[in-house]
Amino acid sequence: MMKKKSISASKASLIFFLCQMISALDVPLDLSQPPTITQQSPKDYIVDPRENIVIQCEAKGKPPPSFSWTRNGTHFDIDKDAQVTMKPNSGTLVVNIMNGVKAEAYEGVYQCTARNERGAAISNNIVIRPSRSPLWTKEKLEPNHVREGDSLVLNCRPPVGLPPPIIFWMDNAFQRLPQSERVSQGLNGDLYFSNVQPEDTREDYICYARFNHTQTIQQKQPISVKVFSMDSLNDTIAANLSDTDIYGAKPVTERPPVLLTPTGSTSNKVELRGNVLLLECIAAGLPTPVIRWIKEGGELPANRTFFENFKKTLKIIDVSEADSGNYKCIARNILGSTHHVISVTVKASPYWITAPRNLVLSPGEDGTLICRANGNPKPSISWLTNGVPIAIAPEDPSRKVDGDTIIFSAVQERSSAVYQCNASNEYGYLLANAFVNVLAEPPRILTPANKLYQVIADSPALIDCAYFGSPKPEIEWFKGVKGSILRGNEYVFHDNGTLEIPVAQKDSTGTYTCVARNKLGKTQNEVQLEVKDPTMIIKQPEYKVIQRSAQASFECVIKHDPTLLPTVIWLKDNNELPDDERFLVGKDNLTIMNVTDKDDGTYTCIVNTTLDSVSASAVLTVVARPNPPLDLELTGQLERSIELSWVPGEENNSPITNFVIEYEDGLHEPGVWHYQTEVPGSQTTVQLKLSPYVNYSFRVIAVNEIGRSQPSEPSEQYLTKSANPDENPSNVQGIGSEPDNLVITWESLKGFQSNGPGLQYKVSWRQKDVDDEWTSVVVANVSKYIVSGTPTFVPYEIKVQALNDLGYAPEPSEVIGHSGEDLPMVAPGNVQVHVINSTLAKVHWDPVPLKSVRGHLQGYKVYYWKVQSLSRRSKRHVEKKILTFRGNKTFGMLPGLEPYSSYKLNVRVVNGKGEGPASPDKMFKTPEGVPSSPSFLKITNPTLDSLTLEWGSPTHPNGVLTSYILKFQPINNTHELGPLVEIRIPANESSLILKNLNYSTRYKFYFNAQTSVGSGSQITEEAVTIMDEAMASRQVDIATQGWFIGLMCAVALLILILLIVCFIRRNKGGKYPVKEKEDAHADPEIQPMKEDDGTFGEYSDAEDHKPLKKGSRTPSDRTVKKEDSDDSLVDYGEGVNGQFNEDGSFIGQYSGKKEKEPAEGNESSEAPSPVNAMNSFV
Repeated sequence: MMKKKSISASKASLIFFLCQMISALDVPLDLSQPPTITQQSPKDYIVDPRENIVIQCEAKGKPPPSFSWTRNGTHFDIDKDAQVTMKPNSGTLVVNIMNGVKAEAYEGVYQCTARNERGAAISNNIVIRPSRSPLWTKEKLEPNHVREGDSLVLNCRPPVGLPPPIIFWMDNAFQRLPQSERVSQGLNGDLYFSNVQPEDTREDYICYARFNHTQTIQQKQPISVKVFSMDSLNDTIAANLSDTDIYGAKPVTERPPVLLTPTGSTSNKVELRGNVLLLECIAAGLPTPVIRWIKEGGELPANRTFFENFKKTLKIIDVSEADSGNYKCIARNILGSTHHVISVTVKASPYWITAPRNLVLSPGEDGTLICRANGNPKPSISWLTNGVPIAIAPEDPSRKVDGDTIIFSAVQERSSAVYQCNASNEYGYLLANAFVNVLAEPPRILTPANKLYQVIADSPALIDCAYFGSPKPEIEWFKGVKGSILRGNEYVFHDNGTLEIPVAQKDSTGTYTCVARNKLGKTQNEVQLEVKDPTMIIKQPEYKVIQRSAQASFECVIKHDPTLLPTVIWLKDNNELPDDERFLVGKDNLTIMNVTDKDDGTYTCIVNTTLDSVSASAVLTVVARPNPPLDLELTGQLERSIELSWVPGEENNSPITNFVIEYEDGLHEPGVWHYQTEVPGSQTTVQLKLSPYVNYSFRVIAVNEIGRSQPSEPSEQYLTKSANPDENPSNVQGIGSEPDNLVITWESLKGFQSNGPGLQYKVSWRQKDVDDEWTSVVVANVSKYIVSGTPTFVPYEIKVQALNDLGYAPEPSEVIGHSGEDLPMVAPGNVQVHVINSTLAKVHWDPVPLKSVRGHLQGYKVYYWKVQSLSRRSKRHVEKKILTFRGNKTFGMLPGLEPYSSYKLNVRVVNGKGEGPASPDKMFKTPEGVPSSPSFLKITNPTLDSLTLEWGSPTHPNGVLTSYILKFQPINNTHELGPLVEIRIPANESSLILKNLNYSTRYKFYFNAQTSVGSGSQITEEAVTIMDEAMASRQVDIATQGWFIGLMCAVALLILILLIVCFIRRNKGGKYPVKEKEDAHADPEIQPMKEDDGTFGEYSDAEDHKPLKKGSRTPSDRTVKKEDSDDSLVDYGEGVNGQFNEDGSFIGQYSGKKEKEPAEGNESSEAPSPVNAMNSFV
């Protein structure tokens, strides 16, 4: 998963600014000020008795303060104790105990006072106590004899130390004793057994106490535990116990839970606010109870609640008064439950609400010191001045004490002092020093002049103006040399003088002036602000799943402010990259060559500048095939089954989906491994079925999405005992290869199926439906037996039984086979043909007697062929076609016949041996159909008003032609179609002269043939009549005129320019109007004028014979010839010639394209010919 983190320098500035606010009233050290304690030892100070005692007390002030100490409430004269020294310019005490002095001699309560002419500050009461690590008292520990299933508590009872020791249990080998839900250590250090088991018997239960301050470990004497099972216990005490005793003949019994700690049903617990609350419940019982915690009337606090010690300990951190209440632990097992309620009360030592802060006032000013604290119970507040209770301190008319507040009015320089506030209750105290310093000082700005601030755009900008003055100066900010005072919501003005721009923009860059003034003076300071573009990772590293030994690459492309110099660092798991040459760090990427498993992890790209830092992370997961399983073990060996278990190898970051178990038969096929079974990836044991007389070895292969592991090491071998065969050969068949034999075949048993040595087969057969005895023969090492001298195609009952040296397999099932087939003897009779239409006929026949088939009836074959076409009276090469009809069919469809033709057919029966004799040939005729299109249409001899048409008869007349139909219509200069004219032509004609046509006009012709059935498909053609001679001569006369020649030259020049422009546009891929017009036609190929007859090329459309819509030119020979198509036979029967449905019906459907009649009307056609264009121009 990818994650991104950005750290702006402005956030660090904000933290620094908060720190400034805390010390905003700090007085510069060159001015007089009362003492301030800066460092002191903790209130409860436990020291190491083997080292010098150092009690810290550091303070600042002007003039520098002097230091003094009290011990146990009285003055501690350090000059009279040679072992105690005070550090120079410091109040820190050093007690030298290296000269044989005991640390205990310096136990006590110490307090430091720092004093100068303006007041005195005091430290906390520091309680000095040396740490203690006493030895265990000697005691005689009796062995613990415990009955199996009972509970047990081993007491630790460590010596009382300072601070309390850390307890843990180990054995003689210094190994920690394993703990679980059943056995665990309590908060008091005791070791609790919910129920003991025989494995708990040992003599080295040792409790250790570690004292951290002195770095020592104390050891209790070993404790011995002996667990007796019921059987051994009864044997031991049988002589001394009666039959009614509790130990007599009772097995280990299950018991409901009973709490070992805490005792009783309720208890109380007090904890202080902010501490860690630990509640514990440990229960005895069998089975081991499970602990659950609830808070009565509420929920356990989220994010602060943790369960430890197998849920026996409830831990709540940072407790508050809201955590008070009743907490219930419930111990439960299958026999019942018990519970305990702990009433928790959270008290609080004093904590600050408002701590007093130093107060700097000018003479005559007013001010207040506030000291507010809370706690449970509520703390009392007391005031001191210069370390003396304020009630007995010298009076100051300018101050007034009002509970937790001291009010100052019209202070004078003599009012300077240090005040102490003490808030205390029974659980502790708080002590705070705050001085009142009366000064008269003009403003001073402490921030260096012309300091440069640099921030990232869209982040806060904090511009400092640290100042001091008394009275407190007023601060104003200006931008620019002559800028006006800054105001408004876009700025935040802090009490410490800092100017905050919450969202700095690029236009925020500039010079800012801070002005500080009070009644004693005025000062100012200029600083510079520069706003930079943020650093961004515009292409972040992405999550990768890479196979081992492949290459991984992470990208980290950045964008940054040009004035900032970024540095890019790559980390792996938040540490530096390994020192490995496989890791290649580029300008904006990280490449890892030849990835290994140890390269797994999170890779982070960190981009740092002086102002900001951004990062992006991505995880690399290295996957590979799993490692082979380990430690194969065979258990539970039986004659026909065994249990195999294994330990999975490493998954290599791709979960194992399943395990494949293979076996080797070392007896029959050594070295060959066979598939046995497979189990899910969560399973590591499997019960395997075995066969007798096999020397098994097993191996396991792990599989994940990447692939299969290498096989595991083979298991140990296991040889199963021999037995009778369990099964017989499969796929037993009886099929004759000759009319007088029966071939019996079967699939032999594999080696491990033999179940023992001496595998053979008993082959038995007898003729079905005949009262014959079984004939048997025993064979070996074969899978076929031939029975000779059988009748033709007779059913036999067959069975093949396996046997070995130990006996026979179970009785096999019988199968039916047949002796060999012979050719059928009889032809189908009563063959009838019913002609359905000109291309389809239905044939019927009578089935042959089944006995005459002499084999398995496979079906019937119909042979049919065309004798002659009735329209041409000419024979051609006879091509016989065959349709096969499966099963015992008695009819079939003959598709794809030619109309108006004479056919013959015969029918034959078919069995597995071959075909029987043919039935007598049956002749039938097909009726007439519609003809094909005329073979060609050619238009010749164009004149002013006539055209000559020539055509060829249809290739397939499909009957007697009755006539030809000619339709034509003119096409004018705008490509519109004129009226349609229809002419019927006798069938014996092959040409026609059309007269009374318009000169220089294009015509489109539609031509087709007819039989008595109807019209056939049509053929189309176009042609043009020639121009008028007078018009031609007039054109010649015009062409000799000079004005016309000049005009033509101008037109030619324009055309040339247009052609050049079009050529350029065409080369650039653009379309020009001429091209668009050509694209509007279906086939815009314009042929040149023929030199032999002076005519133009003619129109042909072999694909579309509809009336002309979009024209195209024909080839230059002006002929259109429709290619002869081969006879089409839709396959009804089986084989290459056709196919039928089960009922003999025809599968395919016939459909022929029917020519639509020419439509009259004016429709667009192709562009006018050059002649028409010229006539239009003239």
